[in-house]
Amino acid sequence: MSENEHEAKMARPRMAAGALFFDESDRVLLVEPSYKDYRDIPGGYVEEGESPRQACVREVQEELGIAPHIGRLLAVDWAPNPGEGDKVLYLFDGGRLSAEDRRQIALQAEELRGYDFHDAVQVSDLTIPRLARRISAGIKARTNGLTLYLEHGESPTRES
Repeated sequence: MSENEHEAKMARPRMAAGALFFDESDRVLLVEPSYKDYRDIPGGYVEEGESPRQACVREVQEELGIAPHIGRLLAVDWAPNPGEGDKVLYLFDGGRLSAEDRRQIALQAEELRGYDFHDAVQVSDLTIPRLARRISAGIKARTNGLTLYLEHGESPTRES
C-alpha cells in the first residue's frame, strides 16, 4: 500500500469539547441553543492548533461570558454522525458554579436563548439520547473519580 493510499484511509474526525457545570444542588447546567431543538452543554468544536481543553475554555467564555476553572477530563466519546462524519467528543468537569459565577453569566445572544440547571433525571427529557447518555456517564465519572471511554455515549460492550 502506498503512503497516499494509507493516508487516504486514516480517520480525520471532527473534535468538540464541552463541560459539565453544577449548582449547589448538584443539578447540571444545560443551555438552549437557538439553532437546535434540544438542550445542550456549553462547548463546541476544536479549532486548528487548539487542544480540546483549550477549545472548551474558549467556548465556555464565548457562550456564557465567564471563565471558571475547567477541571479534569471525564469522558471521551466516539460519536460519528451521518451528517458530519467521524466525531470525537471530550467532556470536562466544569465543577460547581458559585452564585457569583451564575450572576456573571452573559449568554452569547446569537447562539443561545437561555440556560438552566436540571436534575440528572430530567436530562433525558430535554436532549437527544446520545447526549443524555454522555451527560449521565460524565456525572458518574465525576462522582467516582473516573475517566470513561464511550461510543455514542455508552461504554462499549466486550466482544467475544
